[in-house]
Amino acid sequence: MNISQLSRRAVIATAVTLTMPLAMAQTPQKLKIGLMLPATGTFAALGTAIENGFRLHLAEQGGKLGGREVEFFKVDDESDPSKAIDNVNKLIKRDNVDVLIGSVHSGVAMAMARVAKGTGTLMINPNGGADAVTGSMCAVNIFRSSFSNWQPGFAIGQAMAAKGHKTAATITWKYAAGDEMARGFKEGFEKSGGKVTKELSLPFPNVEFQSLLTEIASAKPDAVFSFFAGGGAVKFVKDYDGAGLKKSIPLFGTGFLTDGTLEAQGASAEGVLTSLHYADNLNTPRDNAFRLAYAKTFKMQPDVYAVQGYDAAQMLGIGLAAVKGDAKNTAGFAAALTKATIDSPRGKFTISKAHNPIQDMYLRQVSGKENKVIGVASKALEDPATGCRI
Repeated sequence: MNISQLSRRAVIATAVTLTMPLAMAQTPQKLKIGLMLPATGTFAALGTAIENGFRLHLAEQGGKLGGREVEFFKVDDESDPSKAIDNVNKLIKRDNVDVLIGSVHSGVAMAMARVAKGTGTLMINPNGGADAVTGSMCAVNIFRSSFSNWQPGFAIGQAMAAKGHKTAATITWKYAAGDEMARGFKEGFEKSGGKVTKELSLPFPNVEFQSLLTEIASAKPDAVFSFFAGGGAVKFVKDYDGAGLKKSIPLFGTGFLTDGTLEAQGASAEGVLTSLHYADNLNTPRDNAFRLAYAKTFKMQPDVYAVQGYDAAQMLGIGLAAVKGDAKNTAGFAAALTKATIDSPRGKFTISKAHNPIQDMYLRQVSGKENKVIGVASKALEDPATGCRI
């Protein structure tokens, strides 16, 4: 072997050595996303819708967020707050996830937020409405793509007053979500000139409404605000109608009163007014495209939970793009997201300093089997984020 051959091999070897680190640097590690959602039990369908929405946006981005391919790690949270700490620690300590996505149940979301805050793990909450998540528990690394319980309550309070009603009774389950939505309603209604004259509640998940409906009939308020969901919402709306109250005292509520329940509520729900950040007939180009893509991909129609999952992925992508895929740069992530406008199927929204959506809350009225938009109950509504110290 002559000297020229040796020199040529040396040059090639040096070139390979120099280019290898560059090639490796151009292939970042996969982004590890921990999905902590209900896969069994009452809220399983909600967890599925959130995951579907998230995966749809990811697919639209070619399987990458912030330039990084994605790897999922999943835990069934069973909607059980008592198991939440162990479950979230599995994702953080065992699976070393970069990002937490969860959950549906507010109690589980609160536990996730505590752990995320303590560990600095990036978290996006795609449903649980507990006010404290973006209130007293707020942190630079915690975000929400859904709503606070205060928002739909406050908005429907404003809408009830705008309809000319001066007095109202409230009826809810006595637990965190019910208490927070009722407080939001009272604030919105009374700031708009109304007066809550009767506040009624019953323990979750009790559905024996008759004695409370009798109290409402005796009190004779101009209108009634209610928060129930699922099977409880079905029975309440039917019992309210059955007691003859629907004819004389209009029924209002947050959107969960009539979302996913209209088939079972039947004619009893007709005309009920609710507020929520999504509806069945927005009929915008953005929402129509989303609904078509979702239906083609999953062979079912999307709902508010699918939208919240979709937007969780959107928000994650926007933040990561700004920090070149570095999920540990939560300050940079937050700075970018709070300056962004998210082009959501629900309509464009921004993120508050407390990391909760600033969004339109629609006024919807039940017509047949749809929650149809008839106006905007509250424009660009921002949660007060009580106790937040970011």
